[in-house]
Amino acid sequence: MVTLKRALLMALLLAAVAGAAFLATRPKPVMVDVLIAQREDVQTSVVASGRVLAPARVDVGATITGRVQRVAVREGARVQEGELLVQLEPQELRAALVQARAARDRTRARVESVARLALPTARESQTQAQWNVSVAEREYRRSQELLAKGFISQSRVDDAERQLQVTRSQLAAAKSQVTAQSATGAEAQQARQQLAEAQGALELAQAKLAQTEIRAPAAGVVLERLTEPGDIAQPAKRMMTLALDGPSRLIVQVDEKNLPLLQTGRGALAAADAFPTERFEATIAYISPGIDAARGTVELRLDIPKPPAYLKSDMTVSVDITGPVLKQALLAPAEIVRQLQSDAPYVVVARDGVAVRAPVRVGAQMQGKVQLVSGVAPGERLVLTRDVEPGARVRERK
Repeated sequence: MVTLKRALLMALLLAAVAGAAFLATRPKPVMVDVLIAQREDVQTSVVASGRVLAPARVDVGATITGRVQRVAVREGARVQEGELLVQLEPQELRAALVQARAARDRTRARVESVARLALPTARESQTQAQWNVSVAEREYRRSQELLAKGFISQSRVDDAERQLQVTRSQLAAAKSQVTAQSATGAEAQQARQQLAEAQGALELAQAKLAQTEIRAPAAGVVLERLTEPGDIAQPAKRMMTLALDGPSRLIVQVDEKNLPLLQTGRGALAAADAFPTERFEATIAYISPGIDAARGTVELRLDIPKPPAYLKSDMTVSVDITGPVLKQALLAPAEIVRQLQSDAPYVVVARDGVAVRAPVRVGAQMQGKVQLVSGVAPGERLVLTRDVEPGARVRERK
């Protein structure tokens, strides 16, 4: 009996020693900060950066080949529509214009000559030929009568007949000439066609000469000047770049995950990086229907109702876009959502003194916070300490 009691006592003593050894070697709980998940109404917003987009940027160049004689503007200059930008050497084309004008005048004179001189002359010739035919016919009839009376020989009659044929041929030729010289005749039509060709050549020469003056297509500002006097201008060679006047816009790239918060017509506040304390209003005017697959962003364009005077093309800006109110949303700091940019984000929650991995589905992201759509229930304790791994024993820091 004494032996049995002693054995039980020894067993209890060994169990106590083993328990103490286990407790001594067991890792101590890690002190962690926690955040109790709660639902609340949240005013969303999207913060992004972008730049000022000029209304239109136009590359200006020559449409003909020529030597630059003068450049009338410098970079930064404001120009009006039609203002001279570059003058090419015009001498050769001016000479071509003089030649074309002279050719046009010659063909015009010919058309007038056909109408005023050639046609009346042809009609006079026709009248004369008609009279000659009448005379030849009378002479031929008279010679036939004299031959019948025996006063002349047959040869005289034959001569009269030949003369009649000649005058009739002359009359036919005169009639043809009148027809040719009339308004619908071949001669007049050819003259008018030559005049039309000469007029076209003149207009071409005028257009070529006009192309030596390169003018602003619209009012704007000279961004770049890439040519100097003496350079050879060629078609498709850029000589200047203009930023045309018009309503300024902002172009912004926003993370595609924020698409549910974006809508055309929504307001925003923007500030240029060069003037961070001066904010101005903007409105979403366009949301790109496509996504930039390489960056995972969507392009927005925002109108500026009252652009400040200091805004310049391509200036970098920060934009804070006001989104909808999320009703009873559960938010968490973005830094505690692990693998946030992957397909399997998760958070660590404290459950019964143990850090547990909780896969989540995230929604909108704004101002350093992330909406937890599922995976975490209200009231759960989100572990804020980043170096705690799932499975570790944890104790909340008071």
